[in-house]
Amino acid sequence: MTRTFNTRIVFRTMGALLLIEALFMALAMGVSMWYDEPDQEVFLISTIITFISGIIGLIIGKKAETHVGQREGYVIVALVWFVFSIFGMMPYYLSGQVHTITDAWFETMSGFTTTGATIIPDLTQITHGLLFWRALTQWIGGMGIIVLSIAILPIFGLNGMQLYAAEVSGLTYEKLSPRIADTAKMLWTTYILLTLSETLILWLCGMEGFDAICHSFATIATGGFSTKNNSLEFYDSAAIHYTVTFFMFISGINFVMLIHFARGKMRNIFKDEETRWYSYAVLLFTFLLFVGLYISRPGWSHVEAERAFRDSIFTVISAMTSTGYTISDYMYWPIVGWVVIFFLMFTGACAGSTAGGIKWVRLSIIIKNGMSEFQRRIHPNAIIPVKLNGKPIPQQTTNNIMAFLIFYVFIIAVTVVIFCACGVDFDEAIGSAVSAMGNVGISIGQFGPAGNYANFPTVGKWVMSFVMIVGRLEIFTILLLFTRVLWKK
Repeated sequence: MTRTFNTRIVFRTMGALLLIEALFMALAMGVSMWYDEPDQEVFLISTIITFISGIIGLIIGKKAETHVGQREGYVIVALVWFVFSIFGMMPYYLSGQVHTITDAWFETMSGFTTTGATIIPDLTQITHGLLFWRALTQWIGGMGIIVLSIAILPIFGLNGMQLYAAEVSGLTYEKLSPRIADTAKMLWTTYILLTLSETLILWLCGMEGFDAICHSFATIATGGFSTKNNSLEFYDSAAIHYTVTFFMFISGINFVMLIHFARGKMRNIFKDEETRWYSYAVLLFTFLLFVGLYISRPGWSHVEAERAFRDSIFTVISAMTSTGYTISDYMYWPIVGWVVIFFLMFTGACAGSTAGGIKWVRLSIIIKNGMSEFQRRIHPNAIIPVKLNGKPIPQQTTNNIMAFLIFYVFIIAVTVVIFCACGVDFDEAIGSAVSAMGNVGISIGQFGPAGNYANFPTVGKWVMSFVMIVGRLEIFTILLLFTRVLWKK
């Protein structure tokens, strides 16, 4: 017996999610009221429209089945990013602080996907309310709109298992509790505690409270939106730089591992192979960048050497975790530094973290499979499985990873062609495409650390926005919408 697509459950779920977005939007309105800024009414209007739309969605889906099927799960997970961005862009556009719908859409999508690329040339002209909303969109999108919602959807009589499976992308997902809502609550509790901890430490280091909150939102989400035009380079403070470095690194670790660590199961995090690959990569590339910076400036004092080390480790972790913060304009570094940063923009951090990119678990399996291929050439009849954490990886998993990598590179190549057709220089087109696909935010050239995407071609902005969501959902979830398989009965 075939089952028709359950449209009502999509409306009902989207209605519930819009109520959540309206709640967060009201928080931004509160900030605007606190600073007595003129965009209070804009946030009020946006909140009311979003809330009413959510109620309408719940009414349309009132008699829907409570079970979310696999097809509906994929559609909801993909659709929610577009719907959230449609409503989330209203404060930008209605306030007049962002002048076009294209730019408002780009900034909002960049926020929710935690990309961190911006079209705003001067953040000093943006109100506190909008800066807070800008940072909050990254914080919401960091852990995932769906992972948040499945802790709340049972209130509306909805089952979130399929949403969790579709949203928590990567090779596998792990439940910490038999009830999926409890797992989501554990993840979000860890997320919130990390955010509060960083906020407090940054404040103690001398950062103003508002800026500490916004930067913590963006750090834990590995998003990179700053309240300053020159990002964290604005703060000439080693304490602030090392604090953000530490929390970026932590946010690049699988959150399940962090929960195990908090429960006292410290061996789990040290035994996890992907965490080790990630940690060793940070050490290796930090060393390479540090040596490159140090030898390029002979005669440095120990103070300057410390700054070179700080720039190196901060930039490595920022690029690898796809955060995109900067404390130094690496466009003035030796070209080899650009190459290292460009490679790190591909890698990502750990699966199950808020980072973008390919992820080290995939890279480790690809490398191991390549090494095993040499052994198979010598011993063609031998069965030589690829192992992760001591367990054999099914061949189907390896095939899926190779398919993912092929799609990843192919989408970047197509995006580069489109950007070049729009008049973007080739090197900047490559940097922007990789940045969008990996949700990194930083690029090279005029779109590098000191630049922004205000003058990026209009068509390029729409394409880049779409690539951001493709990268955020790790390709297959979004591409499934364009296949006949999903829509067949």
